[in-house]
Amino acid sequence: MATRRLGVGETLGALNAALGPGSTVWIKETRARHLRSRDFLAPHRALQARFDDGQVPEHLLHVLACLQGPGVAPVLRCAPTPAGLSLQLQRPAVFERVLSAVAAYATPASPALPGQRVLLHCPALRSSACALRLSQLRTVLVADHLARALRAHGVCVRLVPAVQDPHMLTFLQQLRVDWPAAPERASSHTLRSHALEELTSAHDGRTLSPGILGRLCLKELVEEQGRTAGYDPNLNNCLVTEDLLSVLAELQEALWHWPEDSHPGLAGAPDTGTDSCLVVHVVSCEEEFQQQKLDLLWRKLVDKAPLRQKHLICGPVKVTGAPGPLMTAPEYYTFRHAQVCKASALKHGGDLAQDPGWTEIFGVLSVATIKFEMLSTAPQSQLFLALADNISTKGTKSGTFVMYNCARLATLFESYKCSTEQGLYPTFPPVSSLDFSLLHDEGEWLLLFNNILPFPDLLSQTAMLDCTAPGLHITAHTEMMCKFLVQLSMDFSSYYNRVHILGEPRPHRFGQMFVRLQLLKAVREVLHTGLAMLGIPPLSHI
Repeated sequence: MATRRLGVGETLGALNAALGPGSTVWIKETRARHLRSRDFLAPHRALQARFDDGQVPEHLLHVLACLQGPGVAPVLRCAPTPAGLSLQLQRPAVFERVLSAVAAYATPASPALPGQRVLLHCPALRSSACALRLSQLRTVLVADHLARALRAHGVCVRLVPAVQDPHMLTFLQQLRVDWPAAPERASSHTLRSHALEELTSAHDGRTLSPGILGRLCLKELVEEQGRTAGYDPNLNNCLVTEDLLSVLAELQEALWHWPEDSHPGLAGAPDTGTDSCLVVHVVSCEEEFQQQKLDLLWRKLVDKAPLRQKHLICGPVKVTGAPGPLMTAPEYYTFRHAQVCKASALKHGGDLAQDPGWTEIFGVLSVATIKFEMLSTAPQSQLFLALADNISTKGTKSGTFVMYNCARLATLFESYKCSTEQGLYPTFPPVSSLDFSLLHDEGEWLLLFNNILPFPDLLSQTAMLDCTAPGLHITAHTEMMCKFLVQLSMDFSSYYNRVHILGEPRPHRFGQMFVRLQLLKAVREVLHTGLAMLGIPPLSHI
């Protein structure tokens, strides 16, 4: 039997290839009412564009019904319907293939090429923690999530700047943001010499303020890049300062000296120059103009500045219900933390904030609330924060809802463990002995087909950066993971509320209990992996 991991992309590719050359025809079904009768559909209108009267030749129907290939899910039947050509998979066989190799479905579908390098630059981290704006916090969380996604994909990632402010480091630790620290700045002596050479002819003899070296014309460089590059046409001059050169020095140092343990086989490799590295500046829309100046100044002063510099611009953050006119990031965290404590006190009673056992839980819930709020919207879009909304595990689109279901899963497996130790249930049998035909509830297929099976493709998509597209800007898909985890939690919650997993300890029911537990092991693996991509640890109880 084939052992390669099944894939949605591979199956769709094989289905479209079976119909011959032409545009994409097949779609994967996701809605529960459609999944009761089919898993994939070739809509009638799409078939009409490919075949006369939309009628698929009989020999192609036979090919589709017998479809096989690497990563292709086994087909049960394929038949014409009023909606189009409907295809259903051999579901017990798919359950067996997937649930017999759970760990394989918690890794990206297509790992990165060896030696691929990305330098992520987040200028907001040069500010002090107490002055960090919500729009800047958004860039920090986007950069942190993107770094985790890229590393899971096998990309070598370097994070800049190294944080020097101890208060900022403490705040990042509160947020579970993994960012490097440095005791001192990189030397900018060489860059300063180059800058002074460029500035000689531009200096008009006036006395300059301390820290300011002079003014540099960037208009010619903007014109060289071309209008399609996306640089602001108003970029004419740049005031060159000691601080600006220090920023460039750190970026250049990070670009040329990668840590030896940053990627297997990378250190000392001959191709460690700037051309092989992608530099991504993650900035808020308010800081975009200044970052473009830095980008051009780097190209102007350094002969071997990176050719591939991209700007990931995060949209503005609009706040309603804030206690003050301008809420800072630390104030936002404190506000959400207080709401989490209040909601838990209402649910469990008492002042749990004073209980050391709940301190860690409240911290994780606060971080989950903030990250799901900040990351559930595509980074380039405007983000709306309604701070007056109460924190609750009942809402189905929040980080607390996801963590609540994470805790429910943990409680379920802890209950099974305790019952096994008491002799109520037998120990878990080998997966190869399980009867996966006992999984026939529509909620079980929904969990596997919409959540577990496509998860490797999702991991790859969250790490996708289109660096080959022309222009200065780049987009990222950092919203996908939050949306996926919310939908997974909704599907699990619906199933868990309806189906009793740990039934009465009767031998004739153990078979179904074990296959359901194996399915939920896969759900747990996917959920924990997704949370790790956000820097959120799983919870065992709430």
